[in-house]
Amino acid sequence: MTRHGFVFRLVCLSLVAVPAPALRAEEMPGDFVYLRDVDPTLQQDIRYAGPNNFTGAPVPGYDAPECVLVRQAAEALKAVQADLKAKGLGLRVYDCYRPVRAVAAFVDWAKGADDPELKAIYYPNIPKGALMPDYIATRSGHSRGATVDLTLVPLGKEITETQAVAACSAPQGNEAPDGSLPMGTTFDCFDTKANLGAPGVSAREEENRETLRAAMLAHGFKDYSPEWWHFTLGKEPYPDTYFDFPISPRK
Repeated sequence: MTRHGFVFRLVCLSLVAVPAPALRAEEMPGDFVYLRDVDPTLQQDIRYAGPNNFTGAPVPGYDAPECVLVRQAAEALKAVQADLKAKGLGLRVYDCYRPVRAVAAFVDWAKGADDPELKAIYYPNIPKGALMPDYIATRSGHSRGATVDLTLVPLGKEITETQAVAACSAPQGNEAPDGSLPMGTTFDCFDTKANLGAPGVSAREEENRETLRAAMLAHGFKDYSPEWWHFTLGKEPYPDTYFDFPISPRK
């Protein structure tokens, strides 16, 4: 190979896109923010920081019940919140940035022994062995810092649920168990009823889903058809990077 050919080959190799690996830094990067510092009016019910989730225990990496996001996503949520206030509604977030170590803990949980009580609540119609990879994946967009799980609440409505006790797909009536608007299922329901456009969802629940979806899409988020609560910022700044810093108490 000639010298010029060798240089040309090096240049070509440098142009090949290589996905960035998980970053295991223990400190939050400077362009990540606490959501409450951007808009303290958004309610937070960070489920993985406590036992009220499908694993039944606090999840590794969630050292504080705080929503952390890249600033662009947090600012977009602030704009969504402002639009919803005119309708007497607000946002309640369940999960935001998710450390890689938390995703790994979910995978370990999925491979472990079943818990009949948790199954009856979070995946009543699906065997635990079937949760991977459709419901629990080895990588999550949440670890990129621009994905959020959330719902709608009437303005001023406080969180009323302390621990899930009924099946996530059970009829909700006038409100969900945590006081949020009825959406047909609760958050983290491993069931086809959580899909956008799923059968068995009432007209009112479908309307609530569409209100949430329209508000999020209006400010640059993309929906996710298997989960009505899941949205990702369309122009996320780290589309190929998965972070692993823990969610620490806000200073």
